[in-house]
Amino acid sequence: MLMLIRDNIPHFPPLHINDDQYEFSRQFLLFDEVRKMGYGELKIRSYDVQTHRARVEDLERRCEVGPSKRVVLFTDTMGDPICRIRNSPVYKMLIAELGSEVVGVIQGSIKLATVHKPPKNLARLGYVLGLRIAPLHRRKGIGLELVLELEKWFIANDVDYSYMATEKDNEASVNLFVKKLGYAKFRTPAILVNPVDRRALRLSPKTEVAKLKIEEAEFLYRKLMTSTEFFPDDIGSILRNRLSLGTWVAYQRGESGDGFGSDGKFPSSWAMLSVWNSGELFKLRLGKAPLSCLIFSKISRLIDKIFPCFKLSAIPDFFSPFGFYFMYGLHLEGPSSGKLVGDLCQFVHNMATKTRDCKVIVTEVGGKEMLRLHNIPYWKSLSCPEDLWCIKAMKNEENTILQLPKTPPTTTSLFVDPREV
Repeated sequence: MLMLIRDNIPHFPPLHINDDQYEFSRQFLLFDEVRKMGYGELKIRSYDVQTHRARVEDLERRCEVGPSKRVVLFTDTMGDPICRIRNSPVYKMLIAELGSEVVGVIQGSIKLATVHKPPKNLARLGYVLGLRIAPLHRRKGIGLELVLELEKWFIANDVDYSYMATEKDNEASVNLFVKKLGYAKFRTPAILVNPVDRRALRLSPKTEVAKLKIEEAEFLYRKLMTSTEFFPDDIGSILRNRLSLGTWVAYQRGESGDGFGSDGKFPSSWAMLSVWNSGELFKLRLGKAPLSCLIFSKISRLIDKIFPCFKLSAIPDFFSPFGFYFMYGLHLEGPSSGKLVGDLCQFVHNMATKTRDCKVIVTEVGGKEMLRLHNIPYWKSLSCPEDLWCIKAMKNEENTILQLPKTPPTTTSLFVDPREV
């Protein structure tokens, strides 16, 4: 087990900043954060399931997940703190300890994916996620130390870029990554969340939905989406994972035969997406919401139970742990493809009604421009219209990293890896 013991003044990595004044300010901030810690020796270790699992689960219970100005979600990892990264090709979890108390955790994963930069489009990407700091130990530099240690692991594994995602209004996270660690704001995709009604929805009789074989889906993704930002090179492994429920295409009835797209011919309009059962990994629970929301939720379910003939949509019970489906790999072509996306979403909803604890369907698309193109149903109160992705070069490629956030997306889509949800 790797064990790194921090001194009172940590070793700072060399900073490659042309502005001397900014460099001095940044060094001072790093030093000041650690100096304020004042709780003895901070130890950063690799996660060990036997030693740390119970204490990490306790930390998760004490940490809120979600934007404080809206609803707050709690996660239930079902006894596996590294469940969110376990399906990634390479992953690591670090633990921060003060004495016998676990005061912080962070997770990271590494993959090969598309990043549009010369002279090549493939890069090794390190994803930072799951940063948790105990409420009583925040603003003491612990999160800073955990990220720096994880970045060392990225560098040792030849990572080109490190990236992370956070809520756009999460000031603490933005300050840490952008102002102190030098990450650049990259993209602002939208996270869309839609509740699952227990009743099946009626699909248009003019639309046909077909499930693709894994080989067919991989062929189409590689043919059509390899230029999509963050498209994973190991897409085949994702599609073959037990949590990937399948890939479906929707098109006008009668416009396609067997072997969809295998001959290079496609319907005039069509749409495609895949579904990942995230509820098999961890559960969610609504931890904070207005009293009116709780009352309305209970009343709607009561009315639905007493008067089913009204066919009113009852609000699911979000206050008990629940699972969710994640839709990924969205691709569409043709003038009527937006409507076909809506049909696919209805189809996935009907799938979810057959999964006992699946209460929401989630997807993430490449920003507000995607919302104008698609008929993806979602609840505004549960969704995040502008998630914030930030990126940082791990190989001192300052010029390239400064250009990336300013470069408009080459496509309107952004591939969100379901293993990183």
